[in-house]
Amino acid sequence: MPRTSKLIWDLRDRSLGLDERTNFVRAGYTGTREFVQRLKLESSLTVHGGCVNTICWNDTGEYLLSGSDDTNLVITNPYTRKVLVAAPSQHRSNIYSAKFMPESCDHWIVSSAGDGNIHYTNISRSPDITRYKFTCHHGTVYKILTVPNDPYTFLSCGEDGTVRWFDVRLKRECSKSRCKEDILINCRRAVSSMAISPAEPYCLALGCSDSSVRIYDRRMLGTITTGSFSSGGATGICLRFVPPHLIGRSCRVTSLSYSTDGKEVLASYSSDYIYLFDPKNDQASKLKELAESKRKEQHQPFVKRLRLRGDWSDTGPRARPESERERDGESNSNVSLMQRMSSMLSRWFEEASQAQSSRARSRTSGKPSHSWAFSCTCHAIPKATHSICISTTKLSSIERFSTVLNMVVIIIPDKLYMCLHTGTEMEWHSRGSVEAERQSRTELNGSAAILATGSDDSSDETVASRCISCMSLWLYNWLRRTAAARIQEIFRRRKERKEMEETEALSIKRPIAKLSFKGHRNSRTMIKEACFWGNNFVLSGSDCGHIFIWDRHTGEHVMLLEADNHVVNCLQPHPYEPLLASSGIDYDIKIWSPMEEFPSFDRVLTEEVIVRNELMLEENRTTITVPASFMLRMLASLSHIRADRFEGDPSEGSGQENED
Repeated sequence: MPRTSKLIWDLRDRSLGLDERTNFVRAGYTGTREFVQRLKLESSLTVHGGCVNTICWNDTGEYLLSGSDDTNLVITNPYTRKVLVAAPSQHRSNIYSAKFMPESCDHWIVSSAGDGNIHYTNISRSPDITRYKFTCHHGTVYKILTVPNDPYTFLSCGEDGTVRWFDVRLKRECSKSRCKEDILINCRRAVSSMAISPAEPYCLALGCSDSSVRIYDRRMLGTITTGSFSSGGATGICLRFVPPHLIGRSCRVTSLSYSTDGKEVLASYSSDYIYLFDPKNDQASKLKELAESKRKEQHQPFVKRLRLRGDWSDTGPRARPESERERDGESNSNVSLMQRMSSMLSRWFEEASQAQSSRARSRTSGKPSHSWAFSCTCHAIPKATHSICISTTKLSSIERFSTVLNMVVIIIPDKLYMCLHTGTEMEWHSRGSVEAERQSRTELNGSAAILATGSDDSSDETVASRCISCMSLWLYNWLRRTAAARIQEIFRRRKERKEMEETEALSIKRPIAKLSFKGHRNSRTMIKEACFWGNNFVLSGSDCGHIFIWDRHTGEHVMLLEADNHVVNCLQPHPYEPLLASSGIDYDIKIWSPMEEFPSFDRVLTEEVIVRNELMLEENRTTITVPASFMLRMLASLSHIRADRFEGDPSEGSGQENED
């Protein structure tokens, strides 16, 4: 039989059970470009009722484990397309990670979710499920990692900045909140991805929210439970990788992956690209002066657009950048409305930045201190809605108040607080932190007049302390929480600086990127995976709904597959067979295999998708996602503003546009 048809023939033999060759020979197919360019959708497994956020093959590649927004754990046979186990996980939020425990005959599963809980589940007697729960984390747990050939231990990482190591021989559950017994590493910043080297299982790579990838030696680490815990943040660290243009910026690492020989690491960055580096390389440390010059904090771009939570209109194969929609004359009333509200918020940000810049100039010019005063009064509005009217003279620490009928925006240096309130409830939202400020629900009683004297150099805490005595209860509680948060931030930054100094003293390795992989778009989800396939290819999902495949050695695009109506998040190559499993926002799992008769790769389409992704990636860098409650308040505010303008200027309704 001709060589070009041999691959298809072998796959037919496999489906008939006639292929007796070793897994090693089967895996060799994945190293040829002919293989990836023949990939085709073989089947779709509709086994969930929500977005599929995690998929995992078992060690033999016979079964596929998946977790979803529907909080169910499902084990499927992808060859017969039959569901073997469908177990409600009892997680209270979306499942983000689920793994088979090694050497457990696929009976034990460990899973994590947005509720901050980890479940250790025995499904061997389904439907009688044995389940143990760990509630140690505070915030979302993004990743579960098992150790090769170890059926008793696993690791987890999450939004609370801790990496925890659990040994089920010591304890099988923990109901303590924010327990510290199993903390292996405290990074003091969110950890969203992890990977273990297959060649050196003691090497643990972490992806942090400060744009860094850190590799630790687990032999130098321990927990309180094991009796060898070290509180030093730099203990065990042996490498730190940061792309030069991301130094000083907060850019999350959504995926980390080791090559099969452990000699290279693949890191995928949110709102950026994928980078390949050698963990044994130390070339960046020779460029220390350049790194120091770029370490200065870089300000994030101003927000120019708002996006409603749950709006996926900018994702998928048919999504287009804003410039292209305007050029083609596409109009959408919803888009227009979002643009108007985005303009309002962007204007507030820009005005706050200008005020902060003028304050910095006044500091350098040595202007004398001054007094400032403002008053807050609660007025009853029809339908039990309250409004706060604020009058200001000179502003010192608080830069600007933007007031509308039922919304107050308080802008403090580096932060933006928005008060959205209905009846007696108030919600404060903060820009500049990973998590929103805690909701403040306090009844508005009476009025408060505040008078303080200070200088431009006065800190926010000093100004707050002078005002507390004459504030109403709700304002006092809010300032107290804000001051506590700022104090915690000060201590956290001090610890970070101390950790950096310790890291410098240790002279750890600082590799540079060997290669970058571009063209995809990674900005909408926190679980976008990138991985190696064989020895010659790199794969990644994308917000455009495609699977991108690059040549590992050159970065050249070799294949593009349309795999989701919105976003492709998860990619898991089969451990032996030439099969690929993918999932995303769609409610199914897709299985890909080289079933095309001839290689097929559309370069023209690929270039078009790459250009669109670059434009939309830039748009997403200045876009924030807001909840529906925020949008409803913005709509009400716009309506009141239009009504006020119409009453004050009859020309408003006669088709004459107001430029203000």
